[in-house]
Amino acid sequence: MFYKNARIYAPDHTFHLGAFEVTPDGLFGAVLPENVPADAIDLQGATVIPGLVDVHIHGCMGADFSDGDYEGLQVMARHLLKEGITSFAPASMTLPYDVLEKAFATGRKLADESPADCARLMGIHMEGPYFSEKKKGAQNGAYLKNPDIEGFRKLQEGCGGLVRIVDVAPELPGTEEFVKEASKLCTVSVAHTDSDYEHAKMAFDCGATHLTHTFNAMSPIAHRAPGVIPAAAENKAVRAELIGDAFHVMPPVVRLIFSVFGAERMIIVSDALRCCGMPKGQYELGGQIVVLEDVVGRLLDGTVAGSITNLYACMQRMMDAGIPEEDVIRACTHNPACAIAADSKIGAIEEGKFADFIICTDNYATKRVFRGGKEVQ
Repeated sequence: MFYKNARIYAPDHTFHLGAFEVTPDGLFGAVLPENVPADAIDLQGATVIPGLVDVHIHGCMGADFSDGDYEGLQVMARHLLKEGITSFAPASMTLPYDVLEKAFATGRKLADESPADCARLMGIHMEGPYFSEKKKGAQNGAYLKNPDIEGFRKLQEGCGGLVRIVDVAPELPGTEEFVKEASKLCTVSVAHTDSDYEHAKMAFDCGATHLTHTFNAMSPIAHRAPGVIPAAAENKAVRAELIGDAFHVMPPVVRLIFSVFGAERMIIVSDALRCCGMPKGQYELGGQIVVLEDVVGRLLDGTVAGSITNLYACMQRMMDAGIPEEDVIRACTHNPACAIAADSKIGAIEEGKFADFIICTDNYATKRVFRGGKEVQ
């Protein structure tokens, strides 16, 4: 099947007016071919972008990945797919290993079964427990641990290597060894840290290549105490996550960080909680109460937790913040796919990859979502 007269976000990260093919087995075929069949479906100039990839989301619609509940995980994945997030790597919380084992096993089941009405689970983001008490944010301090490579290996082996990002605070004892060893197994990210510049640089030099929700729950930038972010910016191998709800990081700072890292190193995430898509009230997060009142979830002491905004809405808000359209889409598709080592399958409209795409009209206000070439109803 061919689609023509489409404004396609191509693998070179720019838009081209042309056509693309979806093969019978649900993959992209020819993209921007010279010859297009006469019976190709005419999209009348609509914008076509890859399905979005969220590599940091805890939950939505009342479900949370850390619950370890398969039905709840499917509720999450179905909702995400309808919103245009065709692939995701759900994030765990700072919890005991046995709780994480259960959640990871549930994630592996969804990844293996890959139901057609669900977003593809392409990995797991292990957020915690190797964090700083000072910058734990909404993580549960009762379960914090120093970096533990043997414990991590056991969890990773138990889920068949599905952990694609693991977080660590560089100032903790044992970080150097942990980063060197864990980076052989997955992406290592710096997160929930009060680290100085020197410890952060050490982590990046040892193989960490990711920064989890940049600015949030980490040491700030000061002119005589530069902290984590300048250390990350200086290392060209490091990508920076940014929560895209325009609340966790305000638009002027969004524009600043894009200019510092460049579009090729930015990743937009939702960091959405189970209360995303739900009414105001109280919800659970890692054994703690989160109150949803307005634009964000907060712990009872007022600490800002994750967002209540899905990645498609985050994409729109980042464009509203003044980030160029092409750069925002790259940060929501190709770059996160690279971070979880899934870019050979997802994240671009490119021959041989899953035909997961979104047809957008009215400046992204309306959309049609496709998974494996079939429209999501």
